[in-house]
Amino acid sequence: MSGPLAGVRVLEMEAVGPVPWAGMMLADMGASVIRVARPVAADMGIARDARFELTLRGKTSVTADLKTEAGRNTVLDLAADADVLLEGLRPGVMERLGLGPQACWQRNAALVYGRVTGWGQSGPLAQEVGHDINYLALSGVLHAIGPAEGPPAVPLNLIGDFGAGGMLLLVGVMAALLQARVSGRGQVVDAAMVDGALAMMAPILGRWQAGQWHDRRASNLLDGGAHFYTTYATADGSAVAVGAIEPRFYAALLQGLGLQEEVLPAQHVQTAWPQMRAKFAAIFARHPREHWLRVFEGTEACVTPVLSLAQASRHPHFAARGNFRNVGQVLHPAPAPRFSAPD
Repeated sequence: MSGPLAGVRVLEMEAVGPVPWAGMMLADMGASVIRVARPVAADMGIARDARFELTLRGKTSVTADLKTEAGRNTVLDLAADADVLLEGLRPGVMERLGLGPQACWQRNAALVYGRVTGWGQSGPLAQEVGHDINYLALSGVLHAIGPAEGPPAVPLNLIGDFGAGGMLLLVGVMAALLQARVSGRGQVVDAAMVDGALAMMAPILGRWQAGQWHDRRASNLLDGGAHFYTTYATADGSAVAVGAIEPRFYAALLQGLGLQEEVLPAQHVQTAWPQMRAKFAAIFARHPREHWLRVFEGTEACVTPVLSLAQASRHPHFAARGNFRNVGQVLHPAPAPRFSAPD
């Protein structure tokens, strides 16, 4: 397989969430990924069809019963020839199976041992069960998402599983892999979703301590509190997203809405935000989404349609860039990021 990671060998232990996603990303970048499947897949309580498990793409698979000596030897043999091992079991499980870092390093001292969990390999909660929503709740992320009244909104599992978990795992693994190429020694990468969530919150945490972020929902620049950075319903039941932060973008937004900036409260007067949001909402509700897209086309107002999955897959921009690919009658997102080298 071509790509910047061609020649890198990855061993992926069967898991859900961040591990198979990270394995897919590595395979997309050219790594050779072998997935070690269980004889019986873990019961998630939902039916699964392998055709639609998009994170399996680009991988080969072997089945091994890790409760047997033969299964464990299979994994150790594969680890002996691998550069990276990825696993997402609860802390201590791989060690009890005889497949922990020390056992693998006896076969391959340069192996990078990537581990991702919700709570981390240590700490009072390390052995507790949980899912994306739980890790976001404890780290303060969930509290910041949603309307001002009522409980927080339930976001997709993109933040914890894939941003704070899978992406953190990838960054750590790549850093450790670079170091192993120099030293000949691998190391454990402890990627905890709570750690990743807190790291992602660094800019917000800084603004809060500077007194520039209110610790309540829908009252800040980037959480829907600002009338120029939020979503609005349109007359046809659709919605548009507005991100007009910079002054010239805001001026373009006001012009498209038929408003005169000089007779309105200044953009960043927060006490006026609720009033301005209600004014904007009433204007957007007068016309269907396509009307507003025509109004703002070619301007700097930062107004975009809120598209469904079906609509996004047909958008001209994604068509031009080839963002969606049909593989065996199944729609896949194209590999990202893209790489190019000088001619």
